[in-house]
Amino acid sequence: MKIPVNLASRPFRKDRAVLVGALGICAALLATLGVLISLALADRAQSADVRGELSRLNRHIRAIQVEQAKVDAVLHQPDNAEVLERSVFLNALLARKGISWTRIFSDLEEIVPYNVKIVQIRPSVNGQVVSLDMAVASESPQPVIQLMQALGQSKIFSNPVPKTYQAPSQSEPLYHYQISVDYAQKL
Repeated sequence: MKIPVNLASRPFRKDRAVLVGALGICAALLATLGVLISLALADRAQSADVRGELSRLNRHIRAIQVEQAKVDAVLHQPDNAEVLERSVFLNALLARKGISWTRIFSDLEEIVPYNVKIVQIRPSVNGQVVSLDMAVASESPQPVIQLMQALGQSKIFSNPVPKTYQAPSQSEPLYHYQISVDYAQKL
């Protein structure tokens, strides 16, 4: 039987493949590091551009706010306060007069059940939203429930909210309801 014995002080090993592989991996890692550094520098440059644009816009907003404060100071002087108040009143009046009663009634005619009476309608304008406060009456609650469902399913009316309810009495034989609903009429 033969026993292999190596008497050399530094035996031969096959390290060349391991070294070539390690060098290849190091080269790939260095290339990846270079790509990551270039991406980080590009991101930093882009962030600097965005920060510069943001600071320019903030300066512009501050300048506009200062100008608005000057205009508000002039408008709120005692001499101009009356004109401002009158202007606000006239604008509100024009917005309220822009509501078409004919259109309100034709839209309600399509939705209101035959056995519901509309007692009162009060339109109000909040910005661009027209809201109708309606007082309705019927002989039983079911037609008013049908009205609320029809208002909720309509494309023109939205968010019907019942506010108050009054049961029939000896002097008034009808159920009375207060309803608030948003109305999509263009002003």
